[in-house]
Amino acid sequence: MGQNTYRTHIAVAASAVGISLAVWAAAALTNVETAARTDAAPGERTPTEQAQKPARVPAQRVPEGIAHAAEAGGRAVNITIDDGPDPRWTPQMLDILRQHDVKAVFCMIGPQARQHPGLVKRVVAEGHRLCDHTMTHDTSMDRKSVAYQRRQILDAKQMIEDAAGGAKVEYYRAPGGAFTPASRRIAAAAGMRPLGWNVDTKDFEKPGTASIVHTVKNQLSNGPTILFHDGGGDRGQTVAALRQVLPWLKQHGHPFSFPVRTAP
Repeated sequence: MGQNTYRTHIAVAASAVGISLAVWAAAALTNVETAARTDAAPGERTPTEQAQKPARVPAQRVPEGIAHAAEAGGRAVNITIDDGPDPRWTPQMLDILRQHDVKAVFCMIGPQARQHPGLVKRVVAEGHRLCDHTMTHDTSMDRKSVAYQRRQILDAKQMIEDAAGGAKVEYYRAPGGAFTPASRRIAAAAGMRPLGWNVDTKDFEKPGTASIVHTVKNQLSNGPTILFHDGGGDRGQTVAALRQVLPWLKQHGHPFSFPVRTAP
């Protein structure tokens, strides 16, 4: 082999080694840059971080079953007030609730809420919860079409939420307890827990203040959810009864709660 040929072979070999080194360096640099981009990219996680990411908490759903229990459990009771808001009686009941530091659920008629948005906003501002009590309080709606039930429920929900300035309606109570599987399903799908009662004070019949108070005391063993009314007529007896019932409940070891709404 001539000297020139030998030099040529050496040069080719050196060039090949140089190219290999350049390729290796470029690959290493690319890997480093990719890792840096992965670390720096907003919202992304490295494989190690992803492995350490805690398990997601299951989302809560609103069951279709009719609620009666109190969120606080134990001896807690739920005060629920139907058929308003009413410009005469609702403010008086709100004053009494505030005086005793008690929160309640107000089950409202859609057009009533639309007519008195200031009262709806006050209910929300003072920490009470909203309940959909349909558009017309049709106690025979369980014998009507599903389409009719849907309009009664969802139209009222929209009116109440509009009057409340966007606060959510969290429960649905059928007029006279006229629930159906369809109405419960419609309510739950809209985020509202169907809400029943355990103690019916019969205050809508105006039996007298003493009778309303007596009913609460004697039927409380039925369960924690108590039904009163602030609309649909003269509620002077209910106002007077509420003044007596709330301190009596406290004196007998009954804290106040809201009805259960969701389940895991």
